[in-house]
Amino acid sequence: MWKPRAVPRALSPLLLLLLQSVLALVSAGGSNGTTWNTLSGSPPLVIAHGGFSGIFPDSSELAFSLAVVTGSKNLIVWCDVQLTKDRVGICFPNIKLENATNIADVFPNKEKTYSINGVQTSAYFAMDYKFEELHNNVYCKYIYIYKLLTVFGCWTVVQGDFTRSDKFNNNAFRIFTVDALVKIEAPPGLWLNIQHDAFYAQHNLSMQNFVLSVSRMVNVNYISSPEAGFLRSIRAHINPRITKLVFRFLEKDEVDPSTNQTYGSLLKNLTSIKTFASGILVPKGYIWPVDPTSLYLLPHTSLVSDAHKVGLEVFASDFMNDISISYNYSYDPVAEYLNFIDNGNFSVDGVLSDFPLSAFEAIDCFAHIGLDAAKKVNTLVISKYGASGDYPPCTDLAYEKAISDGADVLDCPVQMSKDGIPFCLSSVDLIESTNVAQSRFSKLGKIIPEIKSGNGIFTFDLAWDDIKSLIPSMLNPYSRKYSLYRNPKYNKKVQFLTLSDFLKLTKGQTSLLGVVIIIEPPMATPMPPFLWPNQRLEPPPSGNHRATFLVTNHHVPPFFDA
Repeated sequence: MWKPRAVPRALSPLLLLLLQSVLALVSAGGSNGTTWNTLSGSPPLVIAHGGFSGIFPDSSELAFSLAVVTGSKNLIVWCDVQLTKDRVGICFPNIKLENATNIADVFPNKEKTYSINGVQTSAYFAMDYKFEELHNNVYCKYIYIYKLLTVFGCWTVVQGDFTRSDKFNNNAFRIFTVDALVKIEAPPGLWLNIQHDAFYAQHNLSMQNFVLSVSRMVNVNYISSPEAGFLRSIRAHINPRITKLVFRFLEKDEVDPSTNQTYGSLLKNLTSIKTFASGILVPKGYIWPVDPTSLYLLPHTSLVSDAHKVGLEVFASDFMNDISISYNYSYDPVAEYLNFIDNGNFSVDGVLSDFPLSAFEAIDCFAHIGLDAAKKVNTLVISKYGASGDYPPCTDLAYEKAISDGADVLDCPVQMSKDGIPFCLSSVDLIESTNVAQSRFSKLGKIIPEIKSGNGIFTFDLAWDDIKSLIPSMLNPYSRKYSLYRNPKYNKKVQFLTLSDFLKLTKGQTSLLGVVIIIEPPMATPMPPFLWPNQRLEPPPSGNHRATFLVTNHHVPPFFDA
């Protein structure tokens, strides 16, 4: 599946380490022989946006290298084309060089102002510099919040996304010309995106001439542009058996400068688009819109089906592993891909991703296997408070979801109520997973250093009926540091379970191997007698240790049958 090749010597060990962890995924080949709901019936394409730009800086040598060596035959490498003053085409993600280079340090106060699609824009532009001028004059300066700088006469890149690591910035990554990308990396497929043809044409630089020149030397599989006029201008000069033209949609209220129509209006006439393009590239929200308030998915649109009916392929963009996505996916990027390629109704023909390996994982490993697929690896899966990423922890729906998801063992951390009722809850402090701090019991807060350093409202201070009256809430372990919040939809639709109810729920589940009962001292109430040694379970040791008991479905102690 992957192709060994030479990589830059300084980073070869790093790439090898990354490859060891991912090659098993891309070698699965699960999509072979499967019929897909794409226009052609073939597996969806994976388009590596600027290479593997989710790990290495966009359009850098290592980003392209990692994408190629971990990709499969369905990989297409994406290059955003910009033109220099001497008509050299480079793969570069932004028309504003200062957004991605240290050029402002090398040529201070040399910004120029031009009209881009009717908007006056002050910036540094590639078309104002010859390639050699930049090559010879820009010196080494590491910029941690931008994407491109020049090191010792070679253009190199650093990570530009604020949310991503800057660990790879100081490695003299070269940015590629289109020619170098093809000759050095030899990707399985090549996609050229022409974002600003009208702007370059105003300054006597022809994207049409550049694209046609490249197409005569190498196979360009796809050419996209958000300007319909550009695609129409090259259509007659492109061999459709080799190169497909794709119209790129931007946000619906933006305007195509070549037609003066909004992309929302252009979307209403797919038949017209078919006259100059064989496919469309759309933001993923065109297909699966997300409610901006609740962050839950809305019903899918008919765009993919409508486009396929008129013979247009559909490619979806904006796939990234490190941004917040709809709560429906529970922060699982593979689940998001599957919703676009294996939902039972339609499949997009390709996905544009900063993390192409995740797309391959969805296509080659998880698509079309169904929820009842047999295990391929004999690994024991133990829940953590049930499916606590989807539902409030230790609640009925959390446990039911864990069972339906295929967990082998369910866990129950046992807490005690004031009236001696054992029940399942993730923490003895009710503040962590209920609304107790906003309830009539808020005055029961206290500090018990042996349990936790801060203030808490503890289970042993409330009777079971009082605890049942509280509203369970989601655990959000990454909310403070990363502002990541879990599914809030079911906070008011779940209930806690006593230990007896928990065991009744699990006892009849033939798919479960057993349950784990967890006692985490110190406990402010005595250990219930049914957990004493004469009942075949050992009491927890003294000190700050956790005692875990495994009870199989076939050996449930009789005291649990109450």
